[in-house]
Amino acid sequence: MDAKTCYSSSMIIQFSVSNYRCFREFQTLNLTASSDKSLPDNCIVTSLAGRPERRWLKGAAIYGANASGKSTVLNALKALAGMVIHSAKITDATEPIRQIDPFALCPDHPEVPTAFGVVFVVDDTRYEYRVAATRKRIWHESLRAFPSARAQTWYARDWSPESASYVWTPERPTGFQRDPQLESYTLSNMLFLSKAVANNRAELEPIFRWFKENLVFLDMSARSHLSLDYTLNQIEQQGEYCASIKELLRHADIGVTGVETIEDGSPEKVEKLFADVPVEIQKRFIKETWLRPSLIHAGMTPVQIPLPWETESAGTRRLFALAGPWLDILNRGKVVCIDELETSMHPHMVRELLRLFFDPAVNTGGAQVIFTTHNPLLLDTTLLRRDQVWFTDKDNKGAAHLYPLTDYSPRKGESLVRGYLSGRYGALPFIPAGLLDAIPSYEGKETTPEVPHD
Repeated sequence: MDAKTCYSSSMIIQFSVSNYRCFREFQTLNLTASSDKSLPDNCIVTSLAGRPERRWLKGAAIYGANASGKSTVLNALKALAGMVIHSAKITDATEPIRQIDPFALCPDHPEVPTAFGVVFVVDDTRYEYRVAATRKRIWHESLRAFPSARAQTWYARDWSPESASYVWTPERPTGFQRDPQLESYTLSNMLFLSKAVANNRAELEPIFRWFKENLVFLDMSARSHLSLDYTLNQIEQQGEYCASIKELLRHADIGVTGVETIEDGSPEKVEKLFADVPVEIQKRFIKETWLRPSLIHAGMTPVQIPLPWETESAGTRRLFALAGPWLDILNRGKVVCIDELETSMHPHMVRELLRLFFDPAVNTGGAQVIFTTHNPLLLDTTLLRRDQVWFTDKDNKGAAHLYPLTDYSPRKGESLVRGYLSGRYGALPFIPAGLLDAIPSYEGKETTPEVPHD
């Protein structure tokens, strides 16, 4: 394999959404690489059936002001994945589809279904999956496969208000066998994909698994609590990433030379209290309650000093919690969606974490990262390609829009940081008079700002 080639048998190519939260019109995030020749290591290079060798991006950054729709892009993909994973569990046809959350700023507008569309690759085959739904029912669901250049529509179901039933097409699909009985058993608030997998339709299993196992969602925002479980388990059980986790922490310039796990309390008491709880749940509760990491630091003497977990900084804690999942995502070629990646971590640390995705020697499985951020320092053309940068902004009617930096055709060598902070690309808060409108009058007197002298 060429050093600048990253092969992937599973990846996301494109995601679209409309009428979801702050998105009213159709918005699309596209990870197809442009003709830009810079940073070739930031691309996945592979051939798909019926297509010559092409390039797709290993990552995308989404910038925007607060409440502009950055997180909504990730939440929309998470909502679709949640529908796929949990839909088959529905047993009541009147149960609302809880993942549907339509645009709320047009209350007099006729009800329009929320629509999702995703193009992805599983086992070297490209698929296109579409869903349109209200909270009451699925209005459209379709799956197309591309085992060759010509698309195969495996199934499509469309709700007909006139007949109060679904119309299923095509009558004789290529590459997929219809099951009219299973179709009739699929409730109107349930996805056929989920129902079919629950009924052992093996050909749909890889597609379901892509949503359930290949998509990872991490919330790094200040409101979240990133679990220590995975990293802690790797350290305690000397798992496959244990050595790499320790190496990552040592190289992070946070003064850590090692890591160990310690018991903080008495697990025996928990075992007595939860004697009737299933063993697996009991073990997990004991671990979360009593097991703690202890990071070992170099001190002023040759002795290595373990410090209590409570004394570690918020950034160190987040890095520890992230280390295990990050290495697993890279190793298994998953797609990770991260909200506010930079929270509590220095920009240089975030850069190095991203560089692991763009290093073909580390990211051998074609893992991808889609993240939201406010940090302009990541707008560095030595880190991100221009086609990897996206923005969200709202219009004067409260509807959000998603658009790529390439719409502005930035010149080679142009400072993206300066362009973004100056408002050239939009996606900045608009506060012309300050947060309190008139700061001088708020303070009770007029003031003239001082102008610095040369």
